Amino acid sequence: MTPHPAAPSRRTLLRALAALPASALLLGEGPGLLGSALAAAPPNGSATRYTIVPFLNSDDGTVNVYQSDDATDFRLLRASAYTPPAGRIRDASVIRHTDGYYYVTYTTRTWQDTTTTIGFARSSDRVNWTFLYDYTVPLADLSRAWAPEWFVDSDGSVSIIVSCSTTNDQWIFTPYLLRATNSALTAWSSPVPLSGIGANHIDTFIVKIGSTYHAFPKNETTKYIEYATASNLTGPYTIRRTGDWAGWGSYREGPALVRLDNGGWRMFFDGYGDGNYYYSDSYDTFATWSAPAALPGISGTARHFTVVKETVAGGPSLAKNVTRSFRSANYSTRYWQQQSSLLNLPVVSGSSTTAEKQAATFTVVAGLADGSGYSFRDAAGNYLRHWDFRARFDPNDGTSTFAKDATFVLRAGTASGSVRFESYNYPGYYLRHYSYQLRVERSNGTDLFRQDSSFVPVAAWA
Repeated sequence: MTPHPAAPSRRTLLRALAALPASALLLGEGPGLLGSALAAAPPNGSATRYTIVPFLNSDDGTVNVYQSDDATDFRLLRASAYTPPAGRIRDASVIRHTDGYYYVTYTTRTWQDTTTTIGFARSSDRVNWTFLYDYTVPLADLSRAWAPEWFVDSDGSVSIIVSCSTTNDQWIFTPYLLRATNSALTAWSSPVPLSGIGANHIDTFIVKIGSTYHAFPKNETTKYIEYATASNLTGPYTIRRTGDWAGWGSYREGPALVRLDNGGWRMFFDGYGDGNYYYSDSYDTFATWSAPAALPGISGTARHFTVVKETVAGGPSLAKNVTRSFRSANYSTRYWQQQSSLLNLPVVSGSSTTAEKQAATFTVVAGLADGSGYSFRDAAGNYLRHWDFRARFDPNDGTSTFAKDATFVLRAGTASGSVRFESYNYPGYYLRHYSYQLRVERSNGTDLFRQDSSFVPVAAWA
């Protein structure tokens, strides 16, 4: 087992996690950017799937495809999945369109070269990609067209936000909107600048909540990601936050947002100044953000990507309103057991006492904070929850915080028949054993962590 890392101090932020306003449920990215997934734990037998198609720090001539069920632990689906017939592929943005295909649009040249085109490719399975065409952005005196980003509005219309510079000053970029004029995504409107964001901004990424468009452009002078809002897609935008307003630091680019299963928003961004790729979460409509954390596994390898989220069939299943015991997937004689209110992982066997067997038996119920999630109740009616990252049993005090602390999202485990339990209000944190104690810890992307956090539901001991 790996050494126990120091617990990060996020409790203060997540203690304040409250339900998003009803307007936040009206997502502008619906059919495209976020696929078919909702902001809720996946139903029993289904799984959440996040897909990214980044170019590589070592090679901007090809892209890998990675997938994740939690937006934290991305695993390689296919290396060098797509190489364009000419030029390069950088800043690839991905959607799943209404025709069922996945589409990427991308920068077609390396940063030193003039780049008047953006490229397009598509796939039916995210693994095998077909080049479609390079599109010349029809802008007078165009020097560079960089970082095209998909945006699907609430009316289903598809657009691309592309950063363009002209020959007057090839390094001063302005965001422009191209709107698809056919469903095949082969014809585009004339470029329209995003009013209010202005020149010297690049990598603009937009999401829509209710009737408000939220834009995250990078300021090329300060190297900070800024924040702007507007009531229309093309603006005028009002820039509301500048400098290090979110605590992400400078020399950050390529922001991309996705809605998490618990309703929060996760931003991914490229820390090109220090070689890491980061994520940060918000639960109050972008007012505050968690401290940035490097993505395990792909940080330092992946560059500038966006995310498509879907709910797919074939996920793990666990019946509710039944009693179960839970066996460690990598320590097959050890089971969950309550000991003085704490959840530990001792050996349990047929020779264990009746009390020990009862303490290793739990009722699986619908999640207190999300009915598609899971909660666990002991024989005394107390619920499994995390407190200071330790798993323990306490009476339900009826608060929203308790409900979230006691709710877990079901994810697939490493071994056949095993499952993992992700914390509902600490996305990317899992129940795992360390020194035979159960804790909630952040995934580090290793096989050992996945094994330590995998458990097999079995017939109840009592």
